[in-house]
Amino acid sequence: MDDAKTAKPDPYQGPTPRNGHLNIAHEALDRHVAKGHGAQPAIIWLGKSGARQELTYAKLADMSARFANVLTSHGCAKGDRVFALMGRVPELYATALGTLKAGLVFTPLFAAFGPEPIRTRMEIGDATVLVTTERLYRRKIATWRDQVPTLKLVLIVGETAPDGCVALGPAMADASPVFETAKTVPEDPALVHFTSGTTGKPKGALHVHDAVRYHASSGRHALDLTPGTIYWCTADPGWVTGTSYGIIAPLVNRVTMIVDEAEFDLDRWYGTVAREKVEVWYSAPTAIRMMMRAGAEAAGPHDFSCLRFLASVGEPLNPEAVTWSQEVFGQPFHDNWWQTETGGIMIANCPGDPVKPGSMGKPLPGITAGIVARAGDGLKELADGEIGELALRPGWPSMMRTYLHEQARYDKCFVDGWYLSGDLAMRDGDGHFWFVGRADDLIKTSGHLIGPFEVESALLEHDAVAEAGVIGLPDETAGEVVKAYVTLNPGYDPSPPLERALRGHARTALGPAVAPREIAFRTTLP
Repeated sequence: MDDAKTAKPDPYQGPTPRNGHLNIAHEALDRHVAKGHGAQPAIIWLGKSGARQELTYAKLADMSARFANVLTSHGCAKGDRVFALMGRVPELYATALGTLKAGLVFTPLFAAFGPEPIRTRMEIGDATVLVTTERLYRRKIATWRDQVPTLKLVLIVGETAPDGCVALGPAMADASPVFETAKTVPEDPALVHFTSGTTGKPKGALHVHDAVRYHASSGRHALDLTPGTIYWCTADPGWVTGTSYGIIAPLVNRVTMIVDEAEFDLDRWYGTVAREKVEVWYSAPTAIRMMMRAGAEAAGPHDFSCLRFLASVGEPLNPEAVTWSQEVFGQPFHDNWWQTETGGIMIANCPGDPVKPGSMGKPLPGITAGIVARAGDGLKELADGEIGELALRPGWPSMMRTYLHEQARYDKCFVDGWYLSGDLAMRDGDGHFWFVGRADDLIKTSGHLIGPFEVESALLEHDAVAEAGVIGLPDETAGEVVKAYVTLNPGYDPSPPLERALRGHARTALGPAVAPREIAFRTTLP
């Protein structure tokens, strides 16, 4: 490698540019095939109806090359933006990797979005190409397609397509399986991920091909991804986790991924782990709490001896979930923290590290994290034990490079050499970080600042509670008062005595100033 001789050591120990060029798809597929690993399964795909299909690294490289040729045959050029709106089907992975191979920019969309969220993101992202299914196209796209001026091409998964669209099946069958990977450089745009937009207009965070270096290293350090590992990331492909750790990190580290087309079903999930001998399982607290709600007896018939590491992301992992997984699976779920903007895991309970239930862990190699507070026009670092905003020193490869069309909004994220996450946290004396809440979600009652996560975790300690959500309600005297919503475990029914018992439990655990004044029962939480 010409430029590697003089390059500084890479703190992330990821793939390095070759003659100045770096491409995520090459690092994820073609590099492995060239080294003789083409026959290894890259994906074990499980269909909703029970189908099982193995896609080797060679096969996935073939599919991605064909997709890249389809794009270029329609006049798509480097920098154009390809949006994917579909579930966990093989074509999704060909789309993502073929887009990157061709030097275009890939953006996943959540298939459960309605027409307006889809349209908004495609307009912000200047979508050039959309890849979707006929059902989703007719239900969510067709009526406004012509109103997005940048959209040139709609590819429909399958053998047929509505008028004005192109059927992807025949197009890929006719395309060549040979494609010369675009000579992208590390700072070339590669990915756009949208934030959820829950606090306003969704933001399109732009990431570059250099992100692959951090995807590779964080996958190894935080998730124990090694060549040949059987790995299952349950994240939906429409979100950043489903791309960073559901496609790129595992493939770059040459694992075999489980991809299940179906949505959550407890028996199916447990059966899949046991039958496919999953070694590393990366899921979300919501799913873990659903497992807890079903009880340990639901897991009893299954053999989980294959599992060597469990991790969780998406929202804070309650301490009770860590304890429960230790009892049921023989090991704890390991929480970690990151954001759409960071592009990769920043803080984690890594393999081999002792887990402090409720903590999100320590910064990964190459990451400097701190707890800060405003001080005039700048920031000051806070001491261990103090609550402040979680901040990171910029410079890691997967850091977003901008928000699309919102440079000023992007610039506000950086103050005094720190990236401000918007999350409140605390660092203890051992260097573990603890999530408190979003800075704009804190509840201020009678002069006390309360993080909803703390209250939710206390409620989950009660045997009756399956899930909990906490909000602040306006109050003339206190400013705000805490209200909790809970769902119950089997065997418990809503009643005034139970509500009083839960409030009493919370007062004992948290004190009267922090405990909820009111608890409402719900069958489900949003």
